[in-house]
This record gives sequence, structure tokens and C-alpha cells, in this order.
Amino acid sequence: MIWQLLRCVCVAGFLATTAAAQSLGVVQSDLLVLDTDRLFTETMFGKMMTTEYQAAREKLSAQNRQIEAELEAEEKLLTELREETAPVEFKALADAFDVKVQNLRRASDKQVRDLERSRDLAPVAFMRTVEPILVELMVETGGTVILDKRSVLLRRDVVDITDMAIARIDQKIGDGKPEGISPDADDPENETSQE
Repeated sequence: MIWQLLRCVCVAGFLATTAAAQSLGVVQSDLLVLDTDRLFTETMFGKMMTTEYQAAREKLSAQNRQIEAELEAEEKLLTELREETAPVEFKALADAFDVKVQNLRRASDKQVRDLERSRDLAPVAFMRTVEPILVELMVETGGTVILDKRSVLLRRDVVDITDMAIARIDQKIGDGKPEGISPDADDPENETSQE
């Protein structure tokens, strides 16, 4: 009789908790699952970061094409000067041109490396920026752990908070950085990439 009474109390408590959670429209679970790839690719903020990277890459490609065209024109001019320039003077001009080409190539390679590094770090900067929102969701859902979907072998859909997180990030951040927060401001190597 006591066990039946305890069972009824436990079931009633569980139903009350479930009803309260449903009335809030929030899943209640200790373990939550998040698809971080979707979070980055489907939020307005993640899309903005991707768009900025693509624009920077296109700008760098255009800049490199322009430099290449200028170097070709300069090389052609240098070739034309060969006939009417003394060998010693021509060698000095050719050597200076080679140094210029090497310096431009090094600078271009550095810009490409910096751009690729910024692309690789973008998801990290993104997660750092949205972390407070994810913590807020974790508290609201009663969660104690958020697991990356890729590291979970079996799961129940009820603990996947990806859609909720995307909606909340879009609501709080939109397609721009939160005011006063720069995702990579505290990255010391970021300063060198802007040189």
C-alpha cells in the first residue's frame, strides 16, 4: 500500500514536472545534444562570418590577379630594355625585379595563410561568442551537459536543442556581432594577421 502511494506520488511529480516543462515549451533533460555544424551554417551570425570570409578571399584573388598582370607588364618592359641597356645595368634591373617578385610572393603567401587561418578559427570564435546563449539554454532546459552531436552514438531527438539554439542566436545576435564583442579580439595572433 505504501509502495503504491509512493509510486503515485512519483508519477504525479513526474507528470507535474513534464507538464511544467511543456507549458514553457522547453525540453527538460540532463543531457543535451547540439549539432555545432548546423549551428554555424544555419545561424545568421555564422552565415555572416562565412560571407565575410568569401568576400575577403575574392578580394585577395582579385588583388593577386592585378599584381600578376602588373608584374607581367613590368617583365615585358624589362625584356624590351635588354637590347638597349648595358649588361651590368640590366643585371641590376633584373635582380631588383627578382627581389620585388619574391617579396610580393612572400607577402601574398602570408595573406593567403592568414585568411585560411581566420577561416579555420571562425567556428571557434563563433562558439566563444554564442557560449552565453548556450549556457542560458542549458539552464532553461535543466541540462547539465551539452554534447556535440558528432560524439554521440545513440540519442533521442527530444534532447537535441539545435533548432532552439539557432532560433535564440538569431534572436539575440542576428547577422552581426553583439555590440562590444569582437569574436577574435582576444586572439593575440590576430594582430599579426592584419599586418
